[in-house]
Amino acid sequence: MQKFTVHSGIVATLDRANVDTDQIIPKQFLKRIERTGFGQFLFYDWRFQDDGTTPNPDFELNHPQVEGASILVARQNFGSGSSREHAVWALDDYGFRAVIAPSFADIFFNNCFKNGLLPIVLPEAQVEQIFQRAAEHAPYTLTVDLENHLVRDEDGLKLSFEVDASRRHNLLHGLDDIAQTLQHEEKISQYEAARSW
Repeated sequence: MQKFTVHSGIVATLDRANVDTDQIIPKQFLKRIERTGFGQFLFYDWRFQDDGTTPNPDFELNHPQVEGASILVARQNFGSGSSREHAVWALDDYGFRAVIAPSFADIFFNNCFKNGLLPIVLPEAQVEQIFQRAAEHAPYTLTVDLENHLVRDEDGLKLSFEVDASRRHNLLHGLDDIAQTLQHEEKISQYEAARSW
């Protein structure tokens, strides 16, 4: 899993509440067995017109000023719906490193931390402030500093956020569940060697 310490990137705003995992990655694209390759299908039904290939010029992520965006800002209850981890894989594969919203669905929120994507919960008024600044300054860039629990821009915005200490540690060191287990590889090997088969 990729480490997350400090990240600066272009902001894409998704002015929608209750964005569910079926919208993030539609069910017909869940046939892959790898964790990669899902980014091309992110928000498929919104990003493309009915032919499935022509970009929808009205969709927020298709606007030229957010090309290459790596920070997504959305409204409340982001990631609701099914428990599919593919939603996080799609966001990550597309290039997003952080998602900021007033609230997240629990399973999606947990899946983010397991895959190196940082979900940041901020009060609605602060999220609205980011939306307004993004509308006024395009392209708009934010810096997300996990080490210091800060979201900031170049015009004086500084917003603090909280992350559980163990999750923060794992993101800062790039530790997914397997990497955490492998930290105890020597003890596991000793235990296995001592077992009588």
